[in-house]
Amino acid sequence: METIDQRYLVQQNKLSDDGKKPPVFAKVMRSKEGKFEGVSFIKNKEKATIMTVSEAQEVIDWSASKKSNAHEYATKIICVGQ
Repeated sequence: METIDQRYLVQQNKLSDDGKKPPVFAKVMRSKEGKFEGVSFIKNKEKATIMTVSEAQEVIDWSASKKSNAHEYATKIICVGQ
């Protein structure tokens, strides 16, 4: 039985604040059927969605195309322990 490598978070940092504000983390919104619908960025790391690398990349792609102010943030995939 293959295990799914779910141990990644998506983190955003505002580019203009010089590290003064804490980062925010992605919370994925899914339909009842499990279909990806969008992302909210929240401050609480413990409530953020833990996902695979491909799911995390989907979050980054979605936020870059759907969020009008995405260019103001550095968005990256991090491991849960970071």
